Amino acid sequence: MRAHYLQHVPFEGLGSIEAWLQDVGYQITSTQLYDSEDFPKIEDINLLVVLGGPMSVNDEHDYPWLVEEKEFIKNTIEAGKPTLGICLGAQLITNSMGGEVFPNSVKEIGWFPIQASKSENRAVFQFPEEIEVFHWHGETFSLPQGAVQIAESKGCKNQAFQLGANVIGLQFHLETTSDSAQAIVDNCRNELVEGEYVQTETGILSTPQERYNSINNLMGKVLEHLHQKNG
Repeated sequence: MRAHYLQHVPFEGLGSIEAWLQDVGYQITSTQLYDSEDFPKIEDINLLVVLGGPMSVNDEHDYPWLVEEKEFIKNTIEAGKPTLGICLGAQLITNSMGGEVFPNSVKEIGWFPIQASKSENRAVFQFPEEIEVFHWHGETFSLPQGAVQIAESKGCKNQAFQLGANVIGLQFHLETTSDSAQAIVDNCRNELVEGEYVQTETGILSTPQERYNSINNLMGKVLEHLHQKNG
């Protein structure tokens, strides 16, 4: 099995996802879009992970590779490959499949709770009723046609969705470790301006290890849900 991930900046990597993939037995390959646009053949991969980044999906003028990336994501989904998008990655999925991405009413940066969306569809991933997760975003999105909302929050209505049986988009970061939280703070601390849903640097980095363990465990459950869709 081969898992391929799309990376947009050096400081936003797989986090806890890497160990999970290795434990299950995936070969891991990647495309660093800040350095190369070398996409694999879709038939050669079994799982696609689209990571986050500080740019917008609408910044095609500044990041021309976004055009080819969206086409690759669309073709991967239409080929039936399990696909996970995180933050920018979720926005790329929805935009690739016809949804819109636009500024949220507030920025969400730091540790804030999400709630599971009520759904009668037992085939979609089931989030805990409420859990505190790590956020770093200023935009939101409309759901692509056919998608089911699976998580929400007071600060941002569309926090997570599932499209079909094997595509999940997460606006928040379940893969975050203490090291990756430090890395994004080091590179994006200019975004830590006062706001209702913006924590201070100290507030973000002083979170206990148990909270990282909690979200990383949930990330594993999301990945297992997608892994089970592999043939």
